[in-house]
Amino acid sequence: MFDALIIGGGAAGLSCALVLGSAKEKAFAKNKRIGIVIHQKTSHLQTALFNNVLGLEPGTLGANILKNGKKQLAKLYPHVEQIDREKVLEISKIEDVFLVQTNKNSYQAKIVVVAVGYTNLMSLKGLESYIAPHPRSPIEKDRIWLKNTDHIVDKNLYVAGSLAGWRSQFAICAGSGTHVATDILTLWNGGNHTKVHDKIAL
Repeated sequence: MFDALIIGGGAAGLSCALVLGSAKEKAFAKNKRIGIVIHQKTSHLQTALFNNVLGLEPGTLGANILKNGKKQLAKLYPHVEQIDREKVLEISKIEDVFLVQTNKNSYQAKIVVVAVGYTNLMSLKGLESYIAPHPRSPIEKDRIWLKNTDHIVDKNLYVAGSLAGWRSQFAICAGSGTHVATDILTLWNGGNHTKVHDKIAL
């Protein structure tokens, strides 16, 4: 049983996983089981080139961010389970437990974060009733979003990134994933607003 399972290994999904993983020393997050299904083949980062993102060297390739993001997560927060080479097909819920079915396995989770792309090719069964035309994309591009309020689609079901209705800028999508992570940490911390910062020791 995962306490939180993230679906998607792009800017939003990896950012969410990194922040959740970074809270490992907090009492409220210490024994939480966190996982991420990292299916990156269809990520828009595969063809992205970045010159206008704060903190990234101009000319940074999105494909390298995908690869290095997985390495960063594994090195710093190895307790976050990376589920690779699997694609999620269906999400269902029985009482308070989500059942996440991939092309290879089935997983259970208390919280699910959907952080996949916003094209109309997104085909996760169980989410059909939440799909609507994307509010911040030209209608001719036929983009979609999962209807949500402040990233919450339904109880314990979150959406992050462009699929949450945001524009597909890297910093926005990464920030959306971070936002969701801090909301989950706040939930685990009994509703006390929570963030995780690293600081230089003086």
